[in-house]
Amino acid sequence: MNARRLIPTATLAGAVTLGLVALSACSSSDAAGQKSGDKLAITASFYPMEFLAQRIGGDLVSVTTLTKPGIEPHDLELKPRQTAELGEADVVLYLKGIQPAVDEAIDQSGVAHIVDAATLTTLEKHGTEVGHEHGGDEHGADEHAAEEEGTPDGSDPHIWLDPVKYAEVAQGVGASLEKADPDHADTYRKNTDALVAELGGLDTAFKEGLANTSTKTFITTHAAFGYLAERYGLEQEAIAGIDPEAEPSPARIKELETIAKQDKVSTVFFETLASDKTAKTIAADSGLKTDVLDPLEGITDQSEGDDYIEVMQANLAALRTALGAK
Repeated sequence: MNARRLIPTATLAGAVTLGLVALSACSSSDAAGQKSGDKLAITASFYPMEFLAQRIGGDLVSVTTLTKPGIEPHDLELKPRQTAELGEADVVLYLKGIQPAVDEAIDQSGVAHIVDAATLTTLEKHGTEVGHEHGGDEHGADEHAAEEEGTPDGSDPHIWLDPVKYAEVAQGVGASLEKADPDHADTYRKNTDALVAELGGLDTAFKEGLANTSTKTFITTHAAFGYLAERYGLEQEAIAGIDPEAEPSPARIKELETIAKQDKVSTVFFETLASDKTAKTIAADSGLKTDVLDPLEGITDQSEGDDYIEVMQANLAALRTALGAK
């Protein structure tokens, strides 16, 4: 993996103090639940849910992911085989509102233990920008459009990009696994505590690493980083809305060029699973740099890390560079 980014040691001290829990191996489970000696069969909707299942379940679980590496999760269409296999899971872990096809299949699955991550923390509404005073009525229309692309009530589903909210989800997932497999409740609780502590260290790294920067504004492909911006006092300006494939209006592009000059923005961020064409065009027209800010919707060979923690560390390093951290 690309290791070109380094984060100051002080900012990472808390984030790397705990080792990784062993990832799960594959096994089978029948639709009625666990047999003696079998692993708990978990189906996760996409990578952020898969990571929680693996880290909290450890070697007690077998995790299947509906969204394969390299697939943009917002646009996932399930194959009949995936829909059928979904009903065989002991536990289904998903985030309602981000994958309509998954939501529908889960509603019809009949699985006893269904965990919706959106119910485990408080969702907020974010548009193309967060915490900014730029723009007028025209920008307000863009923001409303972005909200319409999120959950049914207009909330932003990208909760996993805030380590604090992700830790809250982790605690809920841990409690759900304890209920589904009470014989191993102590192990799930121990693994949950370890992960929550590691996410707390990551939160500290972001707080310290972004406390003193030349600018607080960053431009990115789609509005995935609203929670992160709110948490660390930053201002997200997204080219598109919550949908990464949405096309920005000419007015929005012009507005971004103005914001970039006014707030001394140096970098336009793009991501690994969506087109970088518009981001690179805006950067070229404005004389800005480009870099990757990963929304962590999937891990591929192009990801700047092997798991959630490593990619979030890379995101922190990218933000520090782009924002002129001191």
